[in-house]
Amino acid sequence: MSSAGADIAGPTTGSVQRRRRRVPFWDNARYACIVLVVLGHAIQRLIYDSDIAFAFYLALYAFHMPAFAIISGYFSKSASPTRTQMARVITDIILPYVIFETLWTLTKWLIEGEATPNFTQPSWTLWFLLALGIFRLVLPYLALLRWPLLWTVIISIGSGYLPNVDSTFSLSRTLGLLPFFALGWWLRERGIVDRLRLLDFRPWWIRACALAVFAATGWAAWNWLPVWQAVDLRHWLFYEDSYSDLVGEQWWAGAIRVALMLLAVVLCAAFFALIPRGSYWWTTFGQYTMYVYLLHSFVLYPFRESGVLRDLEPTWIWLPLVTLLSVVVALLLATKPVRWLFRPLVEPRPRWLFRDPELASREGRRNDPTGSRRPRPESRAS
Repeated sequence: MSSAGADIAGPTTGSVQRRRRRVPFWDNARYACIVLVVLGHAIQRLIYDSDIAFAFYLALYAFHMPAFAIISGYFSKSASPTRTQMARVITDIILPYVIFETLWTLTKWLIEGEATPNFTQPSWTLWFLLALGIFRLVLPYLALLRWPLLWTVIISIGSGYLPNVDSTFSLSRTLGLLPFFALGWWLRERGIVDRLRLLDFRPWWIRACALAVFAATGWAAWNWLPVWQAVDLRHWLFYEDSYSDLVGEQWWAGAIRVALMLLAVVLCAAFFALIPRGSYWWTTFGQYTMYVYLLHSFVLYPFRESGVLRDLEPTWIWLPLVTLLSVVVALLLATKPVRWLFRPLVEPRPRWLFRDPELASREGRRNDPTGSRRPRPESRAS
């Protein structure tokens, strides 16, 4: 695994890697993405009783995980990984997955009275950890090919025709979202953002167009909601089910995924166009999305399972309130006390696991799932 942080320059000259100032935009984008993740999970119970919540949910799921994948790809490298980087696939992805999958198994057993341990079937949000691990492992091979973006699109479309490509090890979602990860890497590899000055040049009309895109998406989601419910658009946006489970054996099913991917790219572009470029008091929280991602599901679990989020009326009060609470949850889970308490679970460093213990203790700079780098140890910098 190899990820370049927002404070590290992309190209290198000789053997010297040039450093530059951290770009607040990317931390802002990370935090905005993780808020949308929390929000999407928080409002899920509202969609059964509220058409407005359902339309909002569809518009959100049309782009928020593709945006996360694009950011992750942007800060990933395709070069052959070093021993330390290979060890971090284990410590940053595999071990947290095993730890939190175990915690979820125990939680289900304690609360629901039954649980069947199965580490091949990720619980709730943990699928993205496995997806990131697979993304980073296959990227060096994709980079060897001509037209890597085209190949990932073909893989994404083709995998939907295969019923045996399912949620085992989150393979269906991983292959479905692979083009977005590859797109992020390609943008960095080709220097598109820097060459076109996409972070510097942002006139008012670009933001106006971005707002218009979201307004049109919201209008379409609300105005044609019965259509989207009839075609089960919600599950199409998960990139998880095979086409045969969604529309049967239809040869044209892949075209729907193409349309959804194009929509996601447009919405992601609009989303990034609206992300502020400056540094704010909350910007630093974008460096700790791993904590929010892994912990927020435990915070939401009692609300989801107890049914307190059902039959909440009026929607115009409860939907904004749940949105606000999602922002607060994302803030609290990224604070220093929470990080200090859960660091052994989220960022394990088991020296005993490696033949060379230094591979676990060689901290350097820590990576978040989306490639954010930050100084270590946290006791010296937060």
